Amino acid sequence: MADFETPELKDYIEVPLPQIGVMEGSGPFKAKPDHQEALGFPGELIDDWENVAINKLADLTNRYRGLRVFLDACVKCGACTDKCHYYLGTADAKNMPVARQDLLRSVYRYYHTPAGKFLKKFGMEKLIGARKLTEDIINEWYNYFHQCSQCRRCSVFCPYGIDTAEISMAAREVLDSIGVGQKYCNEIIGKVYKIGNNLGLPEPALADTLEGLEEEIEEDIGVAVKMPLDQKGKDILLVTPSADFFAEPHVDGLIGYAKVFHQAGLSWTLSSHASEAGNFGMFIGSYENMQRVSMRVREAAIELGVKRIVFGECGHAWRVAYSFLNTLVGPFDFLDPNYPVPQHILEVTHDLIQRGKLNIDASQNDHMTLTFHDSCNVARATRMGPKPGGQMVIPREVIKAVCNNYYDMPEDTIGEATYCCGGGGGILTDDLIEIRVKGAMPRMQALKTVVEENGVTHMAAICAICKSQFSKVIPYYGFTMDQIISVHQLVGDALVFESEISESSNESEETENEKE
Repeated sequence: MADFETPELKDYIEVPLPQIGVMEGSGPFKAKPDHQEALGFPGELIDDWENVAINKLADLTNRYRGLRVFLDACVKCGACTDKCHYYLGTADAKNMPVARQDLLRSVYRYYHTPAGKFLKKFGMEKLIGARKLTEDIINEWYNYFHQCSQCRRCSVFCPYGIDTAEISMAAREVLDSIGVGQKYCNEIIGKVYKIGNNLGLPEPALADTLEGLEEEIEEDIGVAVKMPLDQKGKDILLVTPSADFFAEPHVDGLIGYAKVFHQAGLSWTLSSHASEAGNFGMFIGSYENMQRVSMRVREAAIELGVKRIVFGECGHAWRVAYSFLNTLVGPFDFLDPNYPVPQHILEVTHDLIQRGKLNIDASQNDHMTLTFHDSCNVARATRMGPKPGGQMVIPREVIKAVCNNYYDMPEDTIGEATYCCGGGGGILTDDLIEIRVKGAMPRMQALKTVVEENGVTHMAAICAICKSQFSKVIPYYGFTMDQIISVHQLVGDALVFESEISESSNESEETENEKE
């Protein structure tokens, strides 16, 4: 494990006294020139960086009215102070949402507000907290705006609804525009453009992986469940995070999707062109890159002639799909109007359960006692189903339909108030492991509560980043990696197929014969 102190889990969350500079050196690796240039950004810090940054900030505040409101509206009330998991885990004063916002707000006030333009003439800009942009501030932005997972928990409790995530995204876009980008996010986006997914998994490798999973499923349940790739004329295009193709617990979720589709008799396919649901363009605040990544989904749907688009278990992928897909790359008037565009895999599964289309034996999961982690982008930025709050209700109803033992974590840590996993927003990289571990502390505290009080053994999630983050960080808190599972693993394990029913009947008959 890395060389830093893991926060202690207690009986309740203690709000720390703010400390100065605790995490000031904890910045991620910087993008190389080829990572930057593939996304349309300068390869390295440009000579005229100050003017370009100032003009870019002006462009963003003019283009996005919400960003300007967020920078203008804060009254420093402090309501957000104890709501950020990174502040709770690190005690660094600049990880308080209001303080992190002010890193950008101070420069905005200096250059782009009437008060700042007037007061700086007399050297009095500090009266309104305004600062002239310097290279030290650029470094400060780079470190602290990559210690924000854009989870939006602070905005839920802000009386003005100020969205720190939007400010974080804007700061990162300004940094990219002057040649100071993050390696992790920008390299991944480049892989999507070059190969089609975040992992850089080429089509032959993807096809081979799916074939291997088909063999594994058939060996396990005796049913030939297919995972079709690039098949035209199917009803459903499934777009899922690339993590689902290769690693536990993600791959068990993919197996679950396939079992659901097979048992319900649904016609579906994956696409090698759009084999990645994730869209890191949102993390770096770049509309152009968000749009370019999203365009692959439209192109694949048209090429394959599908009737509906379904997204797999990925939090930020669902946010981009639900909130932006239609305006980014729509209209989708070539799809079946009887279905929403897009759909979440849980909406599909929930509907099938409600209509009695799945053969479920919940006792198959009796060896586990479950809780559920609400992923930030799902809980606070999307919806599922026709009713408000469906994004919280539907996952739980699906879990309870396939599991007999379920308990929620404390009410103030779930739903719209859910604590972030600590690895979202482009932070899921080993060079930021300290902030990831410390940021996970509030969620680990809530998990500890239901483990001790209710005997919870596993935590389910519907976000690829959450699953990857928890698998990495929960050992720091005394839990084990295999305690994190996919919701559709639970669904897949609870589905009973005819071959299994026949096999069970044969075994019963053999037992009866032996008794006779």
